[in-house]
Amino acid sequence: MTKRPIVEIDRKKCNGCGICTAACAEGALVLDNENKAVLVKEIYCDGLGKCLDVCPVGALRVVERESRDYDPEKTRQYIRDLRGEEAAAQVHGADEPVGGTDASSGCGCPGSRPREIPRVDSSAAPQNTAASELGQWPIQLHLISPFMPAFQDCNLLIAADCTAFSLGSFHAQLLRGRKLVIACPKLDDPQGYVEKLTELFKQNDIRSLTVAVMTVPCCSGLKRLVEQAVSLSGKQIPFAIVTIDADGTVVAPRLD
Repeated sequence: MTKRPIVEIDRKKCNGCGICTAACAEGALVLDNENKAVLVKEIYCDGLGKCLDVCPVGALRVVERESRDYDPEKTRQYIRDLRGEEAAAQVHGADEPVGGTDASSGCGCPGSRPREIPRVDSSAAPQNTAASELGQWPIQLHLISPFMPAFQDCNLLIAADCTAFSLGSFHAQLLRGRKLVIACPKLDDPQGYVEKLTELFKQNDIRSLTVAVMTVPCCSGLKRLVEQAVSLSGKQIPFAIVTIDADGTVVAPRLD
């Protein structure tokens, strides 16, 4: 038994919709005879919390507690018997050697597998091109895990989706030297966003926090989400707000 991230279900909140059971590629969640979500076996839960984003009532969260380790080999066999070979290939750790996985090394969807992106001096970029300053993947708030190693002891930028398209110097002036989380407070379903950001702030030592938003009114929602999450985390994390107009002008504060 080791202390590790694992999903916890609030039975009072759970409404028995079953969406989480389909979203979990590892099949760790099922509905019991009271029509409530439960863990089948702890060894099937990878602790990444992908199910949190689909729960419509916020009944799921990731906690750290004593638990049996996630077992990708037994989980693959379980899913293979339950859903077939194609589904088994999507299990977290399915493309890794047996025993060679941890909660930060991947997830069911290969495109959202967490990884850090090494960066070199951007001055070495070819002439007439702008170097990318992106330092980790994934970046969308729905897809990130608060337990990704990339977020530990980092400078963090939380940006509204449109900011990178409006500010031509987004990479050079805002992203350089920072890890990134993006979200749209208007078009995203924000269910679980506050909880995920709260956990991110709790689990990691954030050296600095910058929030980039547009001048449009709906973008103020992102600022409120961050404020609420910082407060719930119990940490003192002051953050700067960078506001960008649709024409690419930085309204406040001025970026040198």
